[in-house]
Amino acid sequence: MFSYYGSKSKIVGLYPPPKHSKIIEPFAGSSRYSLKYFDREVVINEKYEVVYNVWKWLQQCNENDIIKLPTPKPKEDIRSYNLSKNELEFMGFIINRGSVSPKNKVGNFSDGLQNTLKTISRNLFKIKHWDIRLGDYTDLENEIATWFIDPPYQFGGEHYKESSKNINFKELSEWCKIRNGQVIVCENSKADWLDFKPLKKIQGARNTNTIESIYTNYEMDGLF
Repeated sequence: MFSYYGSKSKIVGLYPPPKHSKIIEPFAGSSRYSLKYFDREVVINEKYEVVYNVWKWLQQCNENDIIKLPTPKPKEDIRSYNLSKNELEFMGFIINRGSVSPKNKVGNFSDGLQNTLKTISRNLFKIKHWDIRLGDYTDLENEIATWFIDPPYQFGGEHYKESSKNINFKELSEWCKIRNGQVIVCENSKADWLDFKPLKKIQGARNTNTIESIYTNYEMDGLF
């Protein structure tokens, strides 16, 4: 629905489909997995209040609320428009793809904003029934569900906001292992806090290559 650092938009189709009628994302971010299977019962949980606020705002928006937003040009400052706090935060993510926090000035690669807004407006219906929560992942009840767990990475988590990093990975590892239902955990190949298997090589920023990896409690064919 909006761009965010660490989004799985390009590789979400590689992850196993949900085996349960309920999906829980303890680290919501841009929730690409839940959006792919939006018709399920969905719980997204986010500790970073700005991201939580954007999701809650989008949930109550109608199509016109999105379509009417401005489409500023590269390097333009969106604070020059008469936007609400929620609109500024939402626009702050989509004007700079892959950001960890909202920006005020439009990035050089934010072309096609009008089409982006149209696409978002047409997809608002997908999130109307979602349960959107603010809190730590440890606040979640251990329900039978498909748990899509995409935390700040062990190596690279410094890019996230203070409210979303400083993860105790030993504790997170044990927490993941005892979830009820299907467990899918995202990381890269450098991580060692679970038995991660390589999923796909991707090109990151500044032409660096990383290998996205996965831990799951179900057998999975076709790994990289």
